[in-house]
Amino acid sequence: MQKWVAARIAEATGYECGRDKPIESRPMGQIGVDVRLESEVMKLFPFSVECKNQEYWNIPEWIRDAKENQIIGTNWLLIIKKNRHEPVAIMDASEFFRLYKNFLDVMAIIGKIRKPPIQYPKKTSEEDP
Repeated sequence: MQKWVAARIAEATGYECGRDKPIESRPMGQIGVDVRLESEVMKLFPFSVECKNQEYWNIPEWIRDAKENQIIGTNWLLIIKKNRHEPVAIMDASEFFRLYKNFLDVMAIIGKIRKPPIQYPKKTSEEDP
């Protein structure tokens, strides 16, 4: 799983992955993040990645693992998979929406979309996470 994730990060950032490369998958069972990123890569991919490829999922425990291994200045990211299923990414919801807002801002800047004026809805107690 770590090698697959390292290859996807390499495709996204343009950096090489492999042994002694800027992106390197770590062998299973080692302490720390599952995909080691050099500082230049982390500027483009600011995530501490935890990978799990198991049939029985314990998502709360794995999120704790991801947070414990989180490198300062990055966000935790959990990539999980089981046999005959596609991998799934899990991350902090607030961070997801911050990233999505940034994506929309960029799309508006380059003229791909037109964002409506900001209208703040009235907050209700049902909206609290």
